[in-house]
Amino acid sequence: MQPEISLVLVSYNMTAQLRRTLMSLAPAYQRNCPPGRCEVIVVDNGSAVAPTLEEIATPGLDITLHAWRDAPHSPVPALNFGIAQATAPIIAVWIDAARLATPGLIEAYLRACRLHPNPVVASYNYHLGAKPQYHSVAEGYDEATEAELLASIDWPNDGYRLFDISVLEVGQSWPGPMLESNALCLPRASWKALGGYEARFSSPGGGAANPDMFSRACALPDVQLIKIANEGTFHQVHGGIATNATDHAIFRKLALEYMKIRKKPLAPVRQPGWLFDPRTDLVTRP
Repeated sequence: MQPEISLVLVSYNMTAQLRRTLMSLAPAYQRNCPPGRCEVIVVDNGSAVAPTLEEIATPGLDITLHAWRDAPHSPVPALNFGIAQATAPIIAVWIDAARLATPGLIEAYLRACRLHPNPVVASYNYHLGAKPQYHSVAEGYDEATEAELLASIDWPNDGYRLFDISVLEVGQSWPGPMLESNALCLPRASWKALGGYEARFSSPGGGAANPDMFSRACALPDVQLIKIANEGTFHQVHGGIATNATDHAIFRKLALEYMKIRKKPLAPVRQPGWLFDPRTDLVTRP
């Protein structure tokens, strides 16, 4: 049976976080997502100690693991490889696998994709903790602190309580501008039309490859941007290149690389799009 949706996740030195992410995608956690509805393709991008399929096996979840050796610093080749392995008509891509999902996210993807013939479906990015992690890590926030935080809400028993212990990663909520979505979801035809992530983004972490992809997707002809309310992904601390960076020079390098490749400043997508609330089925248009 062909899955309805493929999720492509790229990991790097984050086995513990990846296991929690996969737990948040499992049928026991996700609403209305029985075994077989979703496939997960994990591409490990050259971890010092790559995870094994036995380590990340998750009950009811169809997982394929590809572990690359001698991988480049950028996750872009791994992303494009993962997309090429996907078998479903709808594909959601996570450039950073250290993200916990809310319990209705997969169902929200599928329902949002039914709202328009050419959807660009974007969920919001959150950081676990009281501040964005590029601030909180400098103040001592670490994996032990985060484990205590998750225990305080009895995660994973109620995945929606992640909102209680997190903050929006960057930008504004709807109808404000959006720079990127860690969990960008498009029909297979749109991924093909885009030709994958831009290979020239070769810096560690991919630089601005993810905002670039989001901007390019929203610029495709006749598409409709659909942002998801009351669902999202929540970043786990793991020493990420940008999300956990305390040196703002990294962000300057990211912006400079984007300017060099695209010949224009890095900027968020300002079109508000539609806001889809899967809990109420309400679609809000500007």
